[in-house]
Amino acid sequence: MTYQISPQELKKKKDQGEPFLLLDVREQVEFDFARIPDSVLIPLSQLPSRIGELDPEQEIVTVCHHGVRSLTALGILVKNGFTNVKNLTGGIDAYSVTADPSIPRYR
Repeated sequence: MTYQISPQELKKKKDQGEPFLLLDVREQVEFDFARIPDSVLIPLSQLPSRIGELDPEQEIVTVCHHGVRSLTALGILVKNGFTNVKNLTGGIDAYSVTADPSIPRYR
């Protein structure tokens, strides 16, 4: 099983209205500056204590700035029994560049 999804694949899922949870694991200040519409924020540092808020049956796509923190989040989810999870390759930065330029980029 692959645990990665490209920005283009994610955009297609969103455009087709497929049901999934887009889990943003960045910090609040990053989320306030730039976010993919309909994403849910649970910062990586809070994920272990808030994992009960997530449905293990739901498809979850993790996202962060460049894909590193979200890959860590994916690992936490898998270790807690989540099986339908993917990480956005390149994070929101790659998504902004290749799928939705309306999302601001930052350093």
